[in-house]
Amino acid sequence: MTDHATRYPAQTAERAIALAHETFDIEAAAVMGLKSRVGATFAKAVQMVLAIQGRVVVMGMGKSGHIGRKIAATLASTGTPAMFVHPAEASHGDLGMITATDLVLAISNSGESQEMSAIFPMLKRLGAPVVAMTGNAQSTLALHADLWLDSTVDKEACPLNLAPTASTTAQLALGDALAVALLDARGFRAEDFARSHPGGALGRKLLTHVSDVMRSGEAIPIVQPTAGFSELMREMSSKGLGAAAIVDANRRVLGIFTDGDLRRLVEQGIDLRGKSAHEVMHRAPFTVDQHALAVDAAELMEGQRITSVLVVDADGRLCGALNSNDLMRAKVI
Repeated sequence: MTDHATRYPAQTAERAIALAHETFDIEAAAVMGLKSRVGATFAKAVQMVLAIQGRVVVMGMGKSGHIGRKIAATLASTGTPAMFVHPAEASHGDLGMITATDLVLAISNSGESQEMSAIFPMLKRLGAPVVAMTGNAQSTLALHADLWLDSTVDKEACPLNLAPTASTTAQLALGDALAVALLDARGFRAEDFARSHPGGALGRKLLTHVSDVMRSGEAIPIVQPTAGFSELMREMSSKGLGAAAIVDANRRVLGIFTDGDLRRLVEQGIDLRGKSAHEVMHRAPFTVDQHALAVDAAELMEGQRITSVLVVDADGRLCGALNSNDLMRAKVI
């Protein structure tokens, strides 16, 4: 077995750190260099995308293809329908996925990808506009595209100046800039982002309503104001909310009694056995509308330092109850 140390001479920690710092400097310079080259042409690219009726079809080979997949995903999740099509597969049937209503975003640092060049005549014949993102203004891709986005970098971070590093970072940043400009132009909101990310934390926070997670029906601890203290405690214990709502005959909320209220009354030495719910309840409790976002209910509970809140309908009648455990189970908090 060949000794590892013989094949790979020990690298000093100082050199590893120095190379990392140099990589950051080179790639940061590559991104900052884009600023002076982003102007009217970039704005025109945004307008071209906004004008199409179809999707943005992102294409790229090798490392540019990996960047293209990420750009397509970012566009799709921020309001611009997009997909990635591999140029090599396009030559073998996948070209049929592209229509005249689409726009092609072709990414290639050299602008001379053979696979891309092979399908370029068909794209032009199809009539789909092509925006080229390359680092070579005189390349085949840049010269024959409808629009050229300059992603030129001075050098790669690779010490051999071979492995795509700074160039792919610049492509990614330029793609992100395009996605950001488009989402702003479309008036894209956090709620829109959540709709395309229903499984994520933001989706749960922005799409989950109080009515989705509240306790309702027989699960709500409710008593009339004339109920005795024993009945009030039985209702609280059986429903396990840590609180009970006191309502009138029309289910309008009169008050609430919580575990905290019980502790405070016991500490004061008050004899509770002969008390009614009306006498011990906390009047004018906080309530939340059933159609409110669950995250808003969480903010109310946190701000007021309470663990339970009553839920009312549009007419102010009790229709549910919610506590912090319900919100945690729904992963809202």
